[in-house]
Amino acid sequence: MEDYGSSDEDIYSSDQESYDGLENEEADSQWGSSTGNSCKVITRESLLVAQREDLRRVMDLLSLREHHARTLLIHYRWDVERLFAILVEKGKTCLFAEAGVTILEEVDVDSSVSSSTMMCGICMEEVAGSEVTKMDCGHCFCNDCWTEHFIVKIKEGQSKRIRCMAHKCFAICDEAVIRKLVSKRHPDLAEKFDRFLLESYIEDNKMVKWCPSIPHCGNAIRVETDEFCEVECSCGLQFCFSCLSEAHSPCSCWMWELWIKKCRDESETVNWITVHTKPCPKCHKPVEKNGGCNLVSCICGQAFCWLCGGATGRDHTWSSIAGHSCGRYKEDQEKKSERAKRDLYRYMHYHNRYKAHTDSFTQESRLRETIKEKVAILESRDSRLRDFSWVTNGLYRLFRSRRALSFSYPFAFYMFGDDLFKDEMTNEEKEIKQHLFEDQQQQLEANVEKLSKVFEDPFDGFEETEIMDMRMQVLNLSVVTDTLCKKMYECIETDLLGALQFSSHNIAPYQSKGIERATELNGGRNTKANNNITCQKSHDQTNGEVSILSHARVPM
Repeated sequence: MEDYGSSDEDIYSSDQESYDGLENEEADSQWGSSTGNSCKVITRESLLVAQREDLRRVMDLLSLREHHARTLLIHYRWDVERLFAILVEKGKTCLFAEAGVTILEEVDVDSSVSSSTMMCGICMEEVAGSEVTKMDCGHCFCNDCWTEHFIVKIKEGQSKRIRCMAHKCFAICDEAVIRKLVSKRHPDLAEKFDRFLLESYIEDNKMVKWCPSIPHCGNAIRVETDEFCEVECSCGLQFCFSCLSEAHSPCSCWMWELWIKKCRDESETVNWITVHTKPCPKCHKPVEKNGGCNLVSCICGQAFCWLCGGATGRDHTWSSIAGHSCGRYKEDQEKKSERAKRDLYRYMHYHNRYKAHTDSFTQESRLRETIKEKVAILESRDSRLRDFSWVTNGLYRLFRSRRALSFSYPFAFYMFGDDLFKDEMTNEEKEIKQHLFEDQQQQLEANVEKLSKVFEDPFDGFEETEIMDMRMQVLNLSVVTDTLCKKMYECIETDLLGALQFSSHNIAPYQSKGIERATELNGGRNTKANNNITCQKSHDQTNGEVSILSHARVPM
């Protein structure tokens, strides 16, 4: 046997350098996913921890109580950076006013009023001072009126921002007071109120969304940077974070929504009927011509001319119909039929290729166990080739490239059609850009097919020299397909979508290591913050504020 190395060490034990910068994933990682720090899984247990991270940041910066910080964050959709930017730009007064936060230090905001009796401005009745509650804004009403007000708002789904009852007062009521008063009469509504406050971190936060798995896994995903991305939940589901549908890059969310609708509805069936049938002039049902004669009969008994669709009698010859003439050319009808036929053929072109690559992806995904068995056979041999991670990595690369190639066809259907960007490009510009894109698409397609063919070979029976040849093929094709995917995405982002003037389409960026798998949110570094938030000021304690942790029940 020819000597491939100058020492007895396993010179082929690592393929990291052979990838020339292409990352080497773990052999047991899931298909097409990578682990990073830009997205986190928020479970039932870590939801409160995640929320309190942002609460603590705002409380520390502005020296606020928890319910004031929550009011600010809910108003600004839990975007802490935007909140800080508005603080710098407009100042604290404007920041608080826009969110409905009222902090008046000179006003005694004790919930109980010391006077013996007072008249409630809502029910106009005299009530004892102990049965009256004053909010931060200074307005004071009886507890019964406050309680009814809170109950109505909670039932209406407005728990997160319940305003003061006073006329033209936009201050947000203290959540501790709401909880205390409502729990006395309706404990279940108090729990619902706490749940709404807790879930607002997900419902009102554009950077946090529930995993769309069915049945629901109970997890939420938080991204740190760009909301236009694709993520993988710990339950294994990969999805587009922006629209919560399946991962569909390089299609934009709008393109993918239109494509799914087009594939599901009967629009193309209608096009086929338009091209191949004509309506009966009597019953208006579509009639398909099955012979050469231009006099056709509907099942209702009506005879009509196939050329013009007009009703006729049954007397006719091969060249004419008695009492009927339609030799005049009707341009509009002819153009309509030709356009419907052209649109149908165009759709079928892109759909057939999209479906072919989707089916190939499904078939190739089933190779996992087969490949594992073949690798196990090779590893059991007495050979210097002991590291076969290049097989698994090459298969990952095949899956990622095949997936990108599959979704590139719906993208091309809309990018170079007349549905979305008719006024964005001239016909000449469209033709040039279409040729540029299709050249890159074809190069990627050719190399993906080559890589797919390599894995179909029975390499578990190869000799060592053949294994080495296959290894180099897989490594080279993996690098080539990765490079071509990057170039295709650059073309889409820069030359195609980036050049649009009247519309904006965003796509998830290409990830060489695959869709990022979200990691569990680590609550360890937030322990101190959690303890600080739990220890509220004496005002909260005297109002009987109960920790939201003890009440919140998130339905998962």
